[in-house]
Amino acid sequence: MRHTFQSEQWLPYPIELVFAFFANPENLPRLMPKWQNARIEEATFTPPPQRPEHLASSTPKSIAAGAGTKMTISFQPFPYSPVRISWEAEISEFVWNNHFCDRQLRGPFAYWRHCHHLQTETRINDAGTPISGTLLKDEVEYELPLGKLGEIANSLFIAHQLQNTFKYRHVRTNALLPLFLTPADKS
Repeated sequence: MRHTFQSEQWLPYPIELVFAFFANPENLPRLMPKWQNARIEEATFTPPPQRPEHLASSTPKSIAAGAGTKMTISFQPFPYSPVRISWEAEISEFVWNNHFCDRQLRGPFAYWRHCHHLQTETRINDAGTPISGTLLKDEVEYELPLGKLGEIANSLFIAHQLQNTFKYRHVRTNALLPLFLTPADKS
């Protein structure tokens, strides 16, 4: 049975910066819980389409994984695990400063598709001042293997672990994004 998980995070940074941060595969292990000891084992990059002219000067220059990029990561499924799980994923969609999606090719799920959608959104701070930022919406569609056993595992801990993983990811994003700013972004 397919399940859907959705998460949102508003960030007080321009969409170009937020998109570049998430499109850079080097940041993926940094966003995963430390106890998972995640690492990129292999990557085959397909460059994304050229940045549209109107975005070229405002988009930070960094690695971006375009559609067709394949990456294998490994991680520990629970703290102190002697076992590592391999996960091979492919970027299936990529539109600058709008969205990108990845899908599992091989790994722990029977099916996995994760889309990152971004949009510019202005919010009002506590002082009543409008702040321009980016709304990041994550949508995960997944299915576990093993039929009814997979459904029991989802009820008992997978759905909860997914929620905790994204809570952690939000905290890490808030900590890491300021480090990703260039001197020009900070002024």
